[in-house]
Formats: sequence, C-alpha cells, structure tokens
Amino acid sequence: MIETLISSKTRVKLLLKFFLNSSTRAYLRGLEEEFGESTNAIRLELNKLEEAGMVSSDVQGNKKYFTANVKHPLFSDLNSIIRKYVGIDTIIENVISQLGEVERVYLTGEFAKGNDSNMIDLELVGTVNTNYLTGLIEKAEPLIKRKIRYVIYSTEEFKALKQSKNVHEKLLIWSR
Repeated sequence: MIETLISSKTRVKLLLKFFLNSSTRAYLRGLEEEFGESTNAIRLELNKLEEAGMVSSDVQGNKKYFTANVKHPLFSDLNSIIRKYVGIDTIIENVISQLGEVERVYLTGEFAKGNDSNMIDLELVGTVNTNYLTGLIEKAEPLIKRKIRYVIYSTEEFKALKQSKNVHEKLLIWSR
C-alpha cells in the first residue's frame, strides 16, 4: 500500500526505521549495512527528509546520527500511518481481544515521556486474563529486549485514580 504512494523504496525503509519507533538513532554506514543499499541512495533520501524537517541529525565524533523529528507537525500522522502499515494496530486489537474485557491500555513511564528505556510500563483498565497476559509478556520480552511491567485497574479504581492528584504522564495506545 505505502509503496504505491511513495515510489522510493529507500524512503519507505527510512520512514519505517525512524517513524515506527521515534527513539531510533542511526548513521549512514549502519543504514547501508542494514538496508543493503548504496550509501548514496540512502544519503539522498536522508537529505530530503532532513530538509523537510522530518528527521534531525547530530554529529558525534565522525558519525552523523539521524533521528525522527518528533516535534514535526506531521510526526503523529506519519507514526500512525506506519503503525497501520506494519500492522501494530491489528496486532493490538487481536491481543487485547484475547485478554478479556479491557477498556483501555496506556503506555506510561519513560516511553510515555518520549525517552528510550529498558522497561516498558503499561496500565490496563478493565478485567484482564492475567495468565494469558503473563504468557505473552514472557514471549515478548526476549524478542524486544526489554522488560514489561504492568498494572491492572478495575474501571472504578481507574476513575478514583484519575481524581487523585497522583496522576503521571501516560499515552493512550488502545481504547474500546
């Protein structure tokens, strides 16, 4: 689908690389090895994305690192398109349908603040099959090389928590 809208396969790869996970950092030679394409083709596309303000760069030593510009006005739209293209939205729907009567799922902690972390913190609201959830977490952690920590609130507990002053930053990733 996305290949029909964006004719450059290199640009599609770069969009996937940077807009699926905004904390991704990469440099030209590393992208060359990963993509199996010439540095010139990658450099041209990176320059276009940087000129458009969609990626930003910083130099460390003799390497120029690129990251997604999360402050770009189209960042959230591109992130959403890329997530749909990859199928994360579908995966979330399928997994959550197996968890029970889940009303909402929030990403909290460092990721909710836009910072990379070795820990993924989740808040689930509703009635959750904890056996199924812990089984999924055991399978996912080695694949993503991060620990997953979660807390489950009933609807009533969550409403009470929202009314308290102890509300921390969270990012809604799924809602019924």
